[in-house]
Amino acid sequence: MTRKTSSEVSIRQVARLAGVSPMTVSRVLSSPGLVAPETLLRVQAIVDSIGYVPNRVAGSLSSSRSTVVAMIVPSLRNALYAETMQGMSDVLGRDGFQLMISDSGYSLEEEERLIRACIAQRVCGLVLHNTTHTPQAVQMIKSAGIPCVETGNLCADPLDMAVSYSNHAAGKAIAEHLADLGYRHIGFASLPVSLSDRLRERRKGFIAGLRARGLKVDPALSLEVEPGLESGARAIAQLLETGLPLDAVFFAGDVLGAGALFECLRRGIAVPSELAVAASDDNELMRNMLPALTTVRFPRYQIGARSAELILDRALNRRPAAGTVREDLGFEVVRRGST
Repeated sequence: MTRKTSSEVSIRQVARLAGVSPMTVSRVLSSPGLVAPETLLRVQAIVDSIGYVPNRVAGSLSSSRSTVVAMIVPSLRNALYAETMQGMSDVLGRDGFQLMISDSGYSLEEEERLIRACIAQRVCGLVLHNTTHTPQAVQMIKSAGIPCVETGNLCADPLDMAVSYSNHAAGKAIAEHLADLGYRHIGFASLPVSLSDRLRERRKGFIAGLRARGLKVDPALSLEVEPGLESGARAIAQLLETGLPLDAVFFAGDVLGAGALFECLRRGIAVPSELAVAASDDNELMRNMLPALTTVRFPRYQIGARSAELILDRALNRRPAAGTVREDLGFEVVRRGST
């Protein structure tokens, strides 16, 4: 078969060559999950062989929305969001939708600008890691009337939908876990809490967990540091320099926890017999440290997948909107050799 350029091919030609209706071709291109497998393969083979590229702009204008879902995260440098992105991409791709990712740089003003740009591009849904937004951003989202999922924390009053876990409950659970293992002088370190309501909630939960076990909360053993392995190392040094009793530290971040373990190794501090170390956000690095890090595991892939499902339900009219959605996917405290 002679291969034509995409500009020379129409959806009607694809339909004629595949022996199906133009509507079926359209469904293959927009919602492949709704098409019988045999038909799907036949139409896709014709599309590939003649080089047909659908006009997404025209499709967007006719339906008022694109097949693009926008996700805005605080930082593309932070690997924490990768699993959520993958979960979203896997689910969206099955129905012919695409994921667009933007970086707000931990700035609510930049998030507002990106939300405005996404709505102007006629995205069919928004996924926001932040659960705190500028008033202007909130108004734009509500006026646009597009599905929106917040994922960074199980907020009490989501804009539309929330799929996450409770950072407060996670902080409380790891504090109680350490206390139940017999540790009595427990430190805390995280990135600056002013940048994140999620970290504020995790620290509040941690303090609540210590108090629930009757332990003293010493402000001198609670630190805020910058991102990076070196910051985890400096946090250990700073905590030891206080001269206060210290037998365990919880780092509200995986990279900080890894840096702390490296510093203990350099100083000859035996973990966990001299100092226990725990972190949050389980990943391959945490599992392969020596010793492996005790951590709080969050279901980030599942959060992305579920967020995509909720948006697709609305976009494809598979399920009517039924008010605010708030889904708690939970977390797990995983004990390993570091405690």
